[in-house]
Amino acid sequence: MLNTKEKLNEIIQLGYEITTVQDLDILLEHILSKARAFTGADAGSVYVVEDGKLKFLCNQNDTLQKKLPAGRKLIYSTFTVPINNDTIAGYVANNGELVNISDAYNIPERAPYRFGKQYDEISHYKTTSMLAVPLKSNRGEVVGVLQLINAKNEKGEIVSFSKEDEPFIVYFANNAAVAIERARMTRALLLRMISMAELRDPRETGAHVNRVAAYAVEIYESWARKNGVGEEQINQNRDVLRMAAMLHDVGKVAISDIILKKPARLNDDEYEIMKQHTFLGARLFAEKFSMFDEAAYIVALNHHERWDGMGYPGHINPITGTVIPGYEGKNGKPRGKRGEEIPPFGRVVAIADVYDALVSRRTYKEAWSEDRVLQTMRAEAGKHFDPEMLEAFFDSLEVIKSIGSRYPEIE
Repeated sequence: MLNTKEKLNEIIQLGYEITTVQDLDILLEHILSKARAFTGADAGSVYVVEDGKLKFLCNQNDTLQKKLPAGRKLIYSTFTVPINNDTIAGYVANNGELVNISDAYNIPERAPYRFGKQYDEISHYKTTSMLAVPLKSNRGEVVGVLQLINAKNEKGEIVSFSKEDEPFIVYFANNAAVAIERARMTRALLLRMISMAELRDPRETGAHVNRVAAYAVEIYESWARKNGVGEEQINQNRDVLRMAAMLHDVGKVAISDIILKKPARLNDDEYEIMKQHTFLGARLFAEKFSMFDEAAYIVALNHHERWDGMGYPGHINPITGTVIPGYEGKNGKPRGKRGEEIPPFGRVVAIADVYDALVSRRTYKEAWSEDRVLQTMRAEAGKHFDPEMLEAFFDSLEVIKSIGSRYPEIE
């Protein structure tokens, strides 16, 4: 058991660790995992305030996770709940008060909130103890709710959440709220950049880039673990990849509308100009001040390269747009990068981007059937796609499909 000073030092350290995470989705995972570790919670979730409601955005459950095959993740759907006193999370957000419940199935009648056991029935899980904490900004505004479930003691028995830990978790939650606001600002800035591309190319929607980015993170994580990448590096890379992948086609802002919005098939000359969006996008991040800049540069430049070397733009200097000496291909054009010449971030976003294009309806095509999509993806192993990364894609397919439902296109 930690004493008060040790707990304070630990919670301060946890607060510092979450400040290093920049992407919103990755941040919510970190907040929940750190809070669960500190309190010994078996499960938990995070709700974030959006459009006057609480949106369920993150879920973890060790008991249910252990029932899954190795390498698989829990599948969950997003939903919203009103900010009122009908639910525990709604009450916490509505009143800005922490709630510590010893037994969710025996809440006193006089309590102003109720436990919704339907979630347990759906998941086949029994909630007993709960600790729900408001995530308050520096202005005192509730930006979300951290909900922890089933504290466990050293013997693995479910116990109540410690009253003594409440001040520490409130302190952590306040730091988490500030980090969430910062991450939401970062996400908003990225989406504004993407909105510029969307004005030029209607296919570059916020939903599309969020899906591609989230797919890429899942594929990368599965591939990296199989290849012995350490957890710290995986977590660091997931954070920057999630943001960088959102900007994979940002270079299209520099392509003429005559080409970008042409309703017919591009001719050879027009297609060559369209290809330039890769290195034009990379130019935006050529001055690399951070890991994010480096990742965004790599993704923009390499996401249309192919494993077999038949992609583009190939070995090119993004600043000058000219071939790198020694890498000339046919007609003096840059030779396409092939195999592991293509950085991992480029290879993984290639898979995510193509998959989303195939499963999505566009003005020029209907969404393909799942069987047709998966057959096409499988057939491109060793051609368009890195075979190992494609296997990671198939290993992550159930999670990827659930991600697709979280970011639907707005008709």
